[in-house]
Amino acid sequence: MPPKPINWKMYSKMAVAGIVCCVGGPALIYYISPTEEELFLKYNPELQKRSLENRQGKQEDFDDFVGRLKKYSKSDKPIWFAAAEDEKRQRDSKIAAQAQLVKEIEERKAEIRRQV
Repeated sequence: MPPKPINWKMYSKMAVAGIVCCVGGPALIYYISPTEEELFLKYNPELQKRSLENRQGKQEDFDDFVGRLKKYSKSDKPIWFAAAEDEKRQRDSKIAAQAQLVKEIEERKAEIRRQV
């Protein structure tokens, strides 16, 4: 029994369908997705004003975040461990500052009581 001939028509249709799906799908998404400017223009004027006011703060927060990530990446440890250690250190420093503040308040109260 001789081998079946290759069905070139079927393989070419499948190749064309694959190319259409792999190239056409992302191209369609790119075509129909609005840009940031288009989305911004669809906001109502109040939201546009608020967005413009908050833009600088958000940019500073993002820059700070990227800077912290760069600092964490310089460590030998994975980023999430370095971030956890930094958060713990910040939390401990806040607790120490609050404890110092409470101590100062208590000292002032004691001083006021002695004066009265």
